[in-house]
Amino acid sequence: MPKRTRAGALTALAVAGLTAGTALAAAPAGAATKAPAPKFLSASELPPHPSSAWTAGKVTDGVPEEMQHCFGEALLAYDSRYRTFRTELETGAEQLNVVVGDNAKAKALATRLDKEVRRCVTRMDSDPEIEARYKNYGSLRVEEGARVHGFATRASWGAMDIHLVSVGRDGGTVTVVQWGQMGDFTNAPVKAFKKTTTTAVDKLY
Repeated sequence: MPKRTRAGALTALAVAGLTAGTALAAAPAGAATKAPAPKFLSASELPPHPSSAWTAGKVTDGVPEEMQHCFGEALLAYDSRYRTFRTELETGAEQLNVVVGDNAKAKALATRLDKEVRRCVTRMDSDPEIEARYKNYGSLRVEEGARVHGFATRASWGAMDIHLVSVGRDGGTVTVVQWGQMGDFTNAPVKAFKKTTTTAVDKLY
């Protein structure tokens, strides 16, 4: 994600007053299970951009900075890995896979993350410099289910950003996909993002 959009998005999220506490990191190697690692989206599976191709970064241990601001401590102490996707313009995305192992605990985590999206938007909107609006785009029938959220922010200095976030689960693994760019709800590719989310959950195992 180019610096201007990345900075704008992080500023909007940071004003919510959320901190991740200590650095979010993957579990130590000794804690790894024998189960196969969940798979990630490829660049071609992201919502198509009208004027730029997507590129995919390497799978990295931990939690991306863009997600730490809203999810904070909810993602601590889990075996987490992520992949960042970029275009040549202002659009970017991330996918985070969290291996919980236990189905009940993974369900609880997914439920918590869905709630954290709304809480994050509420906190952003409480800042006098930021106007934040939330939309619930509903659930998807894939594996154990997924839910799609959207939120748009407008800063007093003129910056506008639109984000789509989904939380899905397959057994004991939770995946979070986040897409963002400059703009408002009219610029959100909801249908394509739902397809991306379905693919992300289906592709885990």
